[in-house]
Formats: sequence, structure tokens, C-alpha cells
Amino acid sequence: MSRAPFPAPQAPAAPQAPMPGTPAPRPLGAPAGRAPGREPAERRTLVVGRGISLQGVVQDAERLVVEGTIEATMIHATELAITPGGMFKGEVEVEDAEVTGTIDGTLTARGSLIIRSTGRVLGTARCRRLQVEDGGQITGRIEMITEPAKPEAPRVPAEPAA
Repeated sequence: MSRAPFPAPQAPAAPQAPMPGTPAPRPLGAPAGRAPGREPAERRTLVVGRGISLQGVVQDAERLVVEGTIEATMIHATELAITPGGMFKGEVEVEDAEVTGTIDGTLTARGSLIIRSTGRVLGTARCRRLQVEDGGQITGRIEMITEPAKPEAPRVPAEPAA
């Protein structure tokens, strides 16, 4: 039995300019009030899909989405999302994290840590802001980051000219 060949690729339609006075469309998944900067679609994103297991070092990922399993010694990223059924084992340092799966190890979120109702944090979690939904679990140690964010630049008083 043979199957039909793949259809020939079609040229994408040319993007149309928005009508005057209407806002430009945002990419799917982009929050409405996001600060200027890189859109989520433009970020370097690593998605470890369901049923996939990854061990080792992850470098230069701005956004890490864990649907499968990751075992790593140290990961630096901007955002971490562990989906239901996802498992992260090891050490990770991010700006913001949202956990709906499981993390076993050390998580440092310099910004906010959100543990959803299905989320589990086992080990040590450090964060500046913490939100735990009803049903979310923390087993281990939680440390709140209280020192102020890194200063822009030290201010040195100007010395008078001689």
C-alpha cells in the first residue's frame, strides 16, 4: 500500500499592514502588558518534550520548558517552566520560575517562584517572591532572597579639581 506524497509547499502569504489606528497584532502566547524587550517567540527556548530525558549541561537558553526529564548540575536561564509530568533534577538559577511538575534539587529564582496546584518542590528553593497555589507542595527548605537587586553602578562623589 502506498501513501500520497506530501503536498508541495506553498509560499506564505504576504503580511498585511494593520489598519491605521489599530494596534499591531501580538504573537500567540505574548502577554498583553509585557515590558519592551524580546518577545517570547524571539527568546532562545529549549523545550524538553514529554517522554524525553536529558542529562548534562544546558547553555545559552533564555527559556527552559520541561515536559520530560532533565538532570543537570547547573543551568542558568531567564525563565523556567516545569509542566505537569515534567521533572527537573539538579541545580538551576533563573529570574522567574513556574512549577506545575516536580523539581528535585536546588532552585534559585532571583525574581518570582510560582508553584501551581500540581507543582512540587523537593530540596531547596531560594526566591525573592513566592506564590504557592492550594495543593502546591514544598518539601525541604525555602530561603527568601531579601537583599536588594544588584545596584546599577556605585555612586562615587566627585572630588574637586586641584
